[in-house]
Amino acid sequence: MNVSEPLNNKNMLRVKNLKVHFPIRRGVLQRQVGAVRAVDGITFDILRGETFGLVGESGCGKTTTGRAILQLYEPTAGEIEFDGVKLAHLDPKLMRDMRRRMQMIFQDPFASLNPRLSVGATIAEPIRIHGTVDKQKIQDRVNHLLEVVGLSPDVASRFPHEFSGGQRQRVGIARALASEPDFIVCDEPISALDVSIQAQVVNLIEDLRADIGLTYLFIGHDLSMIRHISDRVAVMYLGHIVELAETDQLFVNALNPYTVSLISAIPVPDPVIEAKRQRIVLQGDVPNPANPPKGCLFSTRCPLVVDECRTNRPELKEWRPGHYAACHRIDEMGAGKGLPPIRLEQNSGQTSQ
Repeated sequence: MNVSEPLNNKNMLRVKNLKVHFPIRRGVLQRQVGAVRAVDGITFDILRGETFGLVGESGCGKTTTGRAILQLYEPTAGEIEFDGVKLAHLDPKLMRDMRRRMQMIFQDPFASLNPRLSVGATIAEPIRIHGTVDKQKIQDRVNHLLEVVGLSPDVASRFPHEFSGGQRQRVGIARALASEPDFIVCDEPISALDVSIQAQVVNLIEDLRADIGLTYLFIGHDLSMIRHISDRVAVMYLGHIVELAETDQLFVNALNPYTVSLISAIPVPDPVIEAKRQRIVLQGDVPNPANPPKGCLFSTRCPLVVDECRTNRPELKEWRPGHYAACHRIDEMGAGKGLPPIRLEQNSGQTSQ
């Protein structure tokens, strides 16, 4: 399996066998007695200028992956290579230069802004730290960024508590743009927002990609939105990637039963079809990441499970050009055969409200 190709002028990021384990400590001496395998050996690359979607249930390791890429979490093992530079054990000064090119839009706009700093000071801070413009022009740059994200420069003196959730997320986007990055991790940037303004924020993110040439890792659990914004999508389950493909290929011809079950949960904007279609309701809970199943991680909930699934963990293999999946049943069952029909074609035009 080779999901990640050698870096070239088309590749912005390469992640190879990334692991992030958090120790479990107990007792007076706080000895380590185990580890939570939040991310347990994932490999992928992100092409320059694309939006790479990362989806899965809560707790599957999506956010941990994004933070490990930015070195906010120290990886337990594996390699992260950004534009030809390996980030592990990088000199602090060089890492600071790399951080200018890699930014993050956080999930919660209420918690990600410093309540003691005005909006102008919040956006100006990364400009001063990285010195992207002359000191005399910082205010002009702040005003320009506010206009770019759809806010008036007049709000620069106001504080975060004076804004709505959507406006705060726009401030967060402006802060991410302040250091003139090439790559941005969008960590569920719309999940904490009202449905009425989610589309506005996503349209802004898309426009910035087209205007500035940004590359995104877009983390989310709203599959209809992921389908709308992403070029390729990776599906995570319990710290592993179980399927990776181009967006249309994944949503029309999903190979892994877990992916099929997720797609079946996407509501169809037609009451007649919605009433007739059959959803796949998974039984049981997600296993403990500190003690995952021996075989396939999805074997405890999969409707197609056989004995082999409980003993041998499937590898992520390329079944079609650019389409990778980890499942023992693909040859026998085909692309979703044996599962209830979910009418994927009916979701082709759906976007978030």
